[in-house]
Amino acid sequence: MTASTDPFVVDHATKARALTALEAYVKRETPTGATEASREFVDVLAARYTLLGGTVVLHPMEAGTHLVADFPGRGAGAAAGAVLLVGHSDTVWPVGTLAGEVPWTSDGVRITGPGVYDMKSGLVVIEEALELLRSSGVDHSPVRIIVTADEEIGSPSSSELLVATADGCAAAIGFESPQPNGDLKVGRLGSTRINLAVAGIPAHAALDPEKGVSATEEILDQLLRVREIAAQATRRAAEQPGATVLYNLGGITAPGQANVVAEAANALLGFRFSDLEIETQVLGEIEALTAIRPRAEVSVTRLSHRPAWKPRAADLTLASLIADIDAARAGGSHDHARMGQAPAAGAADTNLLGASDLGVVDGFGPRGGGAHARSEHILVESIWERISLLAAVLAGIHSPH
Repeated sequence: MTASTDPFVVDHATKARALTALEAYVKRETPTGATEASREFVDVLAARYTLLGGTVVLHPMEAGTHLVADFPGRGAGAAAGAVLLVGHSDTVWPVGTLAGEVPWTSDGVRITGPGVYDMKSGLVVIEEALELLRSSGVDHSPVRIIVTADEEIGSPSSSELLVATADGCAAAIGFESPQPNGDLKVGRLGSTRINLAVAGIPAHAALDPEKGVSATEEILDQLLRVREIAAQATRRAAEQPGATVLYNLGGITAPGQANVVAEAANALLGFRFSDLEIETQVLGEIEALTAIRPRAEVSVTRLSHRPAWKPRAADLTLASLIADIDAARAGGSHDHARMGQAPAAGAADTNLLGASDLGVVDGFGPRGGGAHARSEHILVESIWERISLLAAVLAGIHSPH
């Protein structure tokens, strides 16, 4: 396919518009839970999607505003099932990061900034691909977009909306970062975040120690129990090819003084699983924890839960179709490696679609690196590659290949 016959060439005007949008999006800092900032950002997206012919519905929540937009198909693709494009607007970076440790920079090759890789560049890919479809007049499938506002904390307020939004769609594509070489992500570890809280009884540590119950001592013992549960699960996983269990103690909070028996303590726990059976057993054991000390109280709360997404035939078929379209666009060039796919360790919104009937892939965002780190960046050339490929996929996904 030559540039003269390719309807999805990313020209100079498209590049300039995309870079302008990306800079504006990154400079609108949107940490999870920044309700007003989230709404202002999503209002900008909604206006853009409306101009592109979409019907937009906003879902304001305390964590931020979620967005769902529907775009009709055209021609032979109009009657096909919608392709769901999955993104998120929140980042892990607090307001003020832009002016400090992660500034916006662009040298024509790399762009840095808070959320540029995870995942505001992915949002730009989506809207510019839709613009290419609109301006080209090419037949294409209907498109549905969901942009959640709480993905970075496990999507507690958007998970049900995401599953409902996927109903009736033919396929789903996530715009998290790709594999380092640009390959897609098919399959993810499950992820569960837990708050382990202990209530003790305060007392003077010298005058009335017997009247108190130390929440700090109790939570330390509980964490030893958790560590052993995780260790046992890791040993079981080692006996199963490809099985993985990861455990992280994210932090402990236990305010108090040296002369006071501690009244309260809590710990944040993170688990990741590749095997549903092991996941179910471990979470059941964690949630069954009871106090060791009389009068102490232990409570376990799931803050978020994303089940393991194991690659299925429908996912691999979708990934192969995308690779075929990508290869066809390369025209058989020996310098163009076939796009592959592999599972990812990190969890994302696509985990929630892994049990659905539709084919799911993730990692359609631009290449780069440094997610959640001060080195966060994207490679500029990858933006144009992904815009062009997404437009071609949406035009070709309804057709036999």
